[in-house]
Amino acid sequence: MIDVRKALRSFRYAYEGLRYALRTQQNMKFHFFVSFAVLLLALWLHLPRTDIMLLLLAVTLVVVTELINTAVEKAVDLAMPTTHPLAKIAKDAAAAAVLVTAIFAAIIGMIVFYPPIDAWFHFMAGERGGLSASVIWVLLGLVALTVVAIETRFSDQGQLVRPSLFAAFAFAVATLITFMVRDTLVFLLVFTLAFLVILVMYDKKGRTLPSLAVGSLIGVAITAVAYYLAIR
Repeated sequence: MIDVRKALRSFRYAYEGLRYALRTQQNMKFHFFVSFAVLLLALWLHLPRTDIMLLLLAVTLVVVTELINTAVEKAVDLAMPTTHPLAKIAKDAAAAAVLVTAIFAAIIGMIVFYPPIDAWFHFMAGERGGLSASVIWVLLGLVALTVVAIETRFSDQGQLVRPSLFAAFAFAVATLITFMVRDTLVFLLVFTLAFLVILVMYDKKGRTLPSLAVGSLIGVAITAVAYYLAIR
C-alpha cells in the first residue's frame, strides 16, 4: 500500500531542492528566465505541438542538469572543503553537462523558431523605407535618454528597475541591423552577439539579470517604435 505521507514528503523535499537552486544559483535563475521567455514566444507564434514538445524537452533537460550540477557541487564541497584536483574535475564535469545541454537547447530553439522568423522577414521585406545616418543617431539617443530617465527615476529602488545602458545599446544596434538588412541569418547572428554582450556583463557580475533584461527590452522596444515612425 502506498504511504501517502511519505510520498508527500518526497514531493516537498524535491520542491525545496528546486527552490534552493532557484534562490541561490545564478545560472538557474538565468535558465528559468530564458525558458519562460522562450515558451511565451512559442505560444505567441502558435507553434505546432511537436515543436512545443521539443522546446519543453530542451528546457527540462537544461533545468535537470543544472539541478544535478548544484547537487554535485554541494556534495563535493561537503566531502572536500579544501581545494583538491579531483574535486575540481567533478565540478567541471558537472558544469560541462550543463553546457552541453544548453547548447542542445539553443540548437533546438534555432531549428524550431527559424521558420516563423524567416516568414516574418519575408513579409517585412515587402515594406519600403530606410534610415539616414542622422536618424540612426537620433534613435540611439532616444534609447540612451530613456534608459537614463528610468535609471534616475528609480535610482533608490534597487537593481530590479535600473536598466543597463550597455544592454540597451547592444540590443538597439542589433534591432537596427535586423530592420535594415531584413535577413534571417543576419538577425540570428547580430542578436547572438548582443546576447553574448549581456552574458559577459552578467558573468562579470557588473549587472544583475533583471537589469540586463530591462535594458535589452528597452533597446528593442524603443528602436522598433522609432524605426516604424521614421519610415512612415
